[in-house]
Amino acid sequence: MHWGWRNCPVAWQGQYTRGDKGHPTIMLEAVASYDLWIWHAYFGPAGSNNDINVLNESDLFDDLLQDRAPKVEFSVNGERFTKVYYLADGIYPEWVTLVNSFKCPMDPKTTKFKRYQEAARKDVERAFEVLQDNGSAITEFEEELIANTTLPTRTWTERCSTQLRMYGELRDRIAHHQLRNALIEQVWNLSEHGRQR
Repeated sequence: MHWGWRNCPVAWQGQYTRGDKGHPTIMLEAVASYDLWIWHAYFGPAGSNNDINVLNESDLFDDLLQDRAPKVEFSVNGERFTKVYYLADGIYPEWVTLVNSFKCPMDPKTTKFKRYQEAARKDVERAFEVLQDNGSAITEFEEELIANTTLPTRTWTERCSTQLRMYGELRDRIAHHQLRNALIEQVWNLSEHGRQR
């Protein structure tokens, strides 16, 4: 979202003003859950930014690319997956960690999936509204959550090799489509009230 920046320094206003907004804004990328908990926030750099530019600049996938992200394992419709995923709109790339909606669903399954996926994405919009309204979603940071984190020591070659491998895994379009198709089937098998048929 574009967050209005009322106190933007005059010298920076040209860098942070887009023609369609008419006033300085800063791009905010966020990951939020249904309970309005914001798990990730990143304020984009100056310049003509859109969602993709901010995604490419942000640190959202840094832990994954450095193979420091927590290991996860889950199954969807009987298939096993090992990378967390985020719900996104159709503008985002087909990465294994991003599940896009359909711009123009062509059948009942993809129509239902689009409806469920867009309803879940409303959580982020609600979180933004709460933040803009009165800041009541802001809480104290608990440093003990990261205090006992120990990172593996790696050589430069090991770090580069790991990042290249993880970069390839992140952008795996086949895995992206496997996950999205499994989610489509999972949602299709739900009754209209969210229970498994």
